[in-house]
Amino acid sequence: MLIGLTKARSMGPVADAVERAGGSVARVFGRAEMPMALIDEPDRLILLRDQLRIVEEAAREVGDAALPARLSLGAGVPSLGPYGIRVCASATLGEALALGTTLIVDHLQTATRMDVSVRAGRAHVTYAVTDKSPVGRQKNEMLALGYILDVLRRFLGPGFVPDEVGLSGAMLQDRGAIETVLGCELRLGPGAVVSFDADLIATRNPRPAKAAAVLDMAGVPDPSDFLLCTGHLLRLGLLDRRPSIDWLCRRLGLSRRSLQRRFEAHGTSYGACLTQILIREAKHLLSRTDRPIGSIGLDLGYPDAAHFTRAFRGWTGLPPTEWRRLAAGLETRPSMGR
Repeated sequence: MLIGLTKARSMGPVADAVERAGGSVARVFGRAEMPMALIDEPDRLILLRDQLRIVEEAAREVGDAALPARLSLGAGVPSLGPYGIRVCASATLGEALALGTTLIVDHLQTATRMDVSVRAGRAHVTYAVTDKSPVGRQKNEMLALGYILDVLRRFLGPGFVPDEVGLSGAMLQDRGAIETVLGCELRLGPGAVVSFDADLIATRNPRPAKAAAVLDMAGVPDPSDFLLCTGHLLRLGLLDRRPSIDWLCRRLGLSRRSLQRRFEAHGTSYGACLTQILIREAKHLLSRTDRPIGSIGLDLGYPDAAHFTRAFRGWTGLPPTEWRRLAAGLETRPSMGR
């Protein structure tokens, strides 16, 4: 089983766009069964299919088929975080496209195929979602086209129009509005593509930047790593409430028994994995924030501080207040030899 994940970088811009248009952000996220806290967690990993659904629901909520293109062109590639900033810091357009296609599955999202090729004097940038979700694929391609065009126009000028821009599918709602936002005509066919004169690949960056400071990019796990991917989904679930096994089943499209068998095949269980996530999150919140013990416990699904304290003592042998004090002491202790 392959679990395609993506960083929640577009969730904030989606929420802003829905709010500006007078729509209900809560309704959009609610229909997708996603926590609204994602808006403030851009580096949190979510299922790619959930991103597809949220973008689709947002466009429907505000009645704007061109919303994905507005989002990506409006926010620009730098909004994608260290990945986007690194791409924009490239010395040439060719380097930017090569980095973008190489780094995407390791540092932004999996279940995606993005390539650059040159044939008969033309460069072709192609993008495809390999996730099997039937919802939101064309909208996601539109989002990607906006980012690709943003990269090209950063190097070639804001008025640059490629020779060809294509989306998958046989039909496209409000095609004229989408073409107006993208600033180019669209053709419909087998997939998303942007084609232009290959000589332009050598164009140097008019605003080169040092990339050394933006290389700290948290990775996206391999979609075949079941335990690591489900661990990220359980962390996601904690943004709303403690995730149940049925919640995880719905996220992955599996029956309860099928999910249990997958955990068993890896020598563990849903409960054991959830406990490990709770321990990790509890330690993170205790060591990195000054939030009250009871507040942390509530976030992790405990009714009060006493229940959380008992659980934490069972995990570590120490109450959370003592563990926090010791952790703070370890961080401030001078290193040996100083």
